[in-house]
Amino acid sequence: MRPHPIGQGIHELKLLLVFNPAAAAGRAAQLMPGVVSSLRAFAEVVVMETRGAGDAVERVAGTDLSGFDGILAGGGDGTLFEVLNGLYRHDLPKRVPLGVIPVGTGNAFARELDLMPGDWKKAVELVRGGRMQAVDVGRVTTPSGTYYFLNIVGAGLPVDAMKTAGRLKFIGNAAYTLATLWQAMKLKSYPFHIELDGNSFHQDSMFLEISNTRFTGTSFLIAPDAVFDDGWLDVILLRRLSRRRLLRLFPTIYSGRHVQYDEIRVMRAREIRILAPANIALAPDGETRGHTPVTITCIHRDLQIFGA
Repeated sequence: MRPHPIGQGIHELKLLLVFNPAAAAGRAAQLMPGVVSSLRAFAEVVVMETRGAGDAVERVAGTDLSGFDGILAGGGDGTLFEVLNGLYRHDLPKRVPLGVIPVGTGNAFARELDLMPGDWKKAVELVRGGRMQAVDVGRVTTPSGTYYFLNIVGAGLPVDAMKTAGRLKFIGNAAYTLATLWQAMKLKSYPFHIELDGNSFHQDSMFLEISNTRFTGTSFLIAPDAVFDDGWLDVILLRRLSRRRLLRLFPTIYSGRHVQYDEIRVMRAREIRILAPANIALAPDGETRGHTPVTITCIHRDLQIFGA
């Protein structure tokens, strides 16, 4: 990777901007000219517009990154997930730092950088500032393959909510909240068999969330004590409860106080294995990818990011 040249010349920094114009139900396309113009005030920028689901993974994987000083994901958590996985198709010495331009419906990872959805001007300034930090990356190994995540992987309720939210994106940031509440009221639970760093247990739960960062769905403070460079993944389980109790618990997800409820179980591990039930779908970083059984591993400080 070339030395970081910020401050050495107006166009000595070269960035690859992977931009999803369909993010936020197409509203991101209106922001792209401003994003590109602001970046080009201090860097040479190559723009790669995504054309559909999975496109960013393959195109980033197939791009020679040796001439770039960084890669930026312009979109939501799904776009960031694809850019990350395209980046991880490259060998470690060829991986460039990753930045976030939060213009999607859900931008949970961006919250770790104090960025809210649509806060692209501040995101550009973080890139311009040139400060970087090494963060943890989660590796997910399923029978069908391996992928990586920065934010969170869910099973059970998160998958059902993700599918419903996809049909509600036109209403904006409230989509995931409404979808989660709708699905939660069904009180569906799963008999999970889990192994944390070699210690196994069973628990019937409505959801299982494995978090590298604090937020999911942008606004849910699902793992309030998670730290994205500490070498640990936070594991959150919710056992089945009554609808009345659920309605009392649900608002506390915004503040992180849900972890004080007896029905919530919080643990930490470096490696998590979900052994059963088989064929339960997984939801990483705003996407649906893979099924159980699965092994999820924290790779400590494996990626450089802009603006931490």
